[in-house]
Amino acid sequence: MKHDLHTVERAIKGDAAAFEELLFLEEKMLYYKAISYVGNKEDALDAIQEATCKAFLSIGKLKNPEYFSTWLFKILIHECYNLLRKRKQIIPYEENELLKKLDEKQDKEIESFHLSEALSTLNTSYQTSIILFYYHDLSIKDISEVMEKPVGTVKTYLRRAKKKLKSELERSYKLNGKIT
Repeated sequence: MKHDLHTVERAIKGDAAAFEELLFLEEKMLYYKAISYVGNKEDALDAIQEATCKAFLSIGKLKNPEYFSTWLFKILIHECYNLLRKRKQIIPYEENELLKKLDEKQDKEIESFHLSEALSTLNTSYQTSIILFYYHDLSIKDISEVMEKPVGTVKTYLRRAKKKLKSELERSYKLNGKIT
């Protein structure tokens, strides 16, 4: 979401009202992103509360006001991961939505299968990169910022994750006798 840069600059200088105004503009995005990660309302609200508190305390460090949304989203994702790590949970996602995104990106039909099983075979870095790229529509550059990895590393994660998913799904099709 594009924000009025003047409002962001005021918030950076310590104007609490300006920061609150920015949060009101982002509230739906924060909620939907948090709930997509943690899976329930209570945990999503906890993650949002922690993220907004951390953002308020560190907004003075934001160097590029035009990236306020990305910066806030990154803080939220880290809080969601922290919450999931504490509860030893995996990153939730909506299987049907992810299937649809994969279809659009790869321009081929994918039969109904257990994507969750295939994704669970991936290591955390591969799983995270796939979910952020296909489900959350983040660019590779944004994923690299969120994961705090170089762009080349994120590209490698995506390439290897797609290769592993393909082999897992092909193996699944063979086992289920669904080879065309």
